[in-house]
Amino acid sequence: MAVEKTERVWHNGAFVAWDEANVHILTHTLHYGLGVFEGIRCYRGADGSSSVFRLREHVERLFGSARIVEIEMPYGREQIETAILETLRANRMSEGYIRPLVYLGAGAMGLLPKDNPTQVAIVVWPWGAYLGDEGLERGIRAKVSSYTRHHPNVSLTKSKTCGDYVNSILAKREVTRMGYDEAIMLDTNGLVAECSGENIFIVRRGLLKTPPLVSVLEGITRDSVIRIARDKGIEVVETPITRDEVYCADEMFLTGTAAEITPVREVDDRKIGAGSRGPITRTIQTTFFDAVHGRDRKYDSWLTRV
Repeated sequence: MAVEKTERVWHNGAFVAWDEANVHILTHTLHYGLGVFEGIRCYRGADGSSSVFRLREHVERLFGSARIVEIEMPYGREQIETAILETLRANRMSEGYIRPLVYLGAGAMGLLPKDNPTQVAIVVWPWGAYLGDEGLERGIRAKVSSYTRHHPNVSLTKSKTCGDYVNSILAKREVTRMGYDEAIMLDTNGLVAECSGENIFIVRRGLLKTPPLVSVLEGITRDSVIRIARDKGIEVVETPITRDEVYCADEMFLTGTAAEITPVREVDDRKIGAGSRGPITRTIQTTFFDAVHGRDRKYDSWLTRV
């Protein structure tokens, strides 16, 4: 999905024009992948206002990612939260996607960055449904990838580290080349982990299941879904899930800032449930969108006004 150009990018404490937001060819992160990022969404509310969804939690995870990979942040959390809101205002964005990026600039080369400066950028742009509007309603087709998801002692899975997403790119390319929409990735034990950029939920016999936070990212949309489900009286269990249990699921959906709540209608050419969005998926999806657009006041604490 092509990025629609906006006007201004926040870069190291100041705004620069979109076309001037460039980096040097010797930027360390470009060569070795040591950087961290976040994906955040801003939604237009039912009353015409705009709010960022779970801003504090996203910024907290950004700083956690930096701590995990030993990048010292040059700004405080409140400064980054304020900069995100200011970037939306500067671009007159009432709704869209927000990408904070923390990376190591030009300086020492090789695998031991010493005095390379830490750079921070915030970019915003309009972005619709990541897996398509039709996917949100009808559901998508997924395939188990031949690429294995990261092990926590290999790549530190709780950090959104730039270089780790090569794994996701390979898996996504593999399955889309075969005509599927998304890749399901197994962990090193052969259990279901997550997709290339989304957490996984299945419904079986009325129980909502999701893999535990071992080899998967601690998704903020994942956390939101767990709370919504429990508020609705739906039992949620964080438990290992096998590939064949997915085939026998009554419903399945993916969660993520980009994907939001996207149903899965088919996995490995096997129809999931009725082959369409199921009733529990529909309930959670409806409540989620009511929450992010400010229509369900129960979740107002998740919204930060722009």
